[in-house]
Amino acid sequence: MLTESDRNPTEACHDEVVLAGDHWIHEIRAGQTFRIVDLEGNQAADTLFYDAHDPANRYSACDTIRAQRNLYLTTGSRLLSTGGDVLLTIVADTCGRHDTLGGACSRESNTMRYALEKEHMHACRDSFLCGVTEWGHGMGKRDITCNINFFMNVPVTPDGRLTFADGISAPGRYVEMRAERDVIALISNCPQLNNPCNAYNPTPVRVLIWN
Repeated sequence: MLTESDRNPTEACHDEVVLAGDHWIHEIRAGQTFRIVDLEGNQAADTLFYDAHDPANRYSACDTIRAQRNLYLTTGSRLLSTGGDVLLTIVADTCGRHDTLGGACSRESNTMRYALEKEHMHACRDSFLCGVTEWGHGMGKRDITCNINFFMNVPVTPDGRLTFADGISAPGRYVEMRAERDVIALISNCPQLNNPCNAYNPTPVRVLIWN
């Protein structure tokens, strides 16, 4: 559901641009509002969330999908953790829907989907690994699980297959979430050049936080 926000970017306590292929990790405190902006359109922002006080209690795609009976996220969607807690609630969305099934690209999946010579290409799993290593607190590979692909269009066919299609986002569209508890947000701003999730042209996203 398309819903605009009345929040003023000039009043944000944190405002940062994340370049294509880069990662971003930050704590968002309970009650704060968090926005991701698709600056140039059709960019995929692969995102993971963790309970800041117990990172093992992290975003759960299966629990979120089951609780809402919907494969896609938009205004009103509650992002559930493995422990059944609500981590964040989407309070505004000018894109319309966001993917929960496509997962994060990796160098291994690039070789299987596209060609062996794609193995060297940077991928979201690499960015996630850089992010959890940077954060520390004992986090590592085991903490990289199913993620959200904000702005990414992954239609499910009638026979249950996933298809990577042209994006439905556009320049300046955003998704905004209210943190229901202290959370760690980890973004891999997808560097994918092999499918149309970001129009074969990775671009920056902008992240803002309001108190």
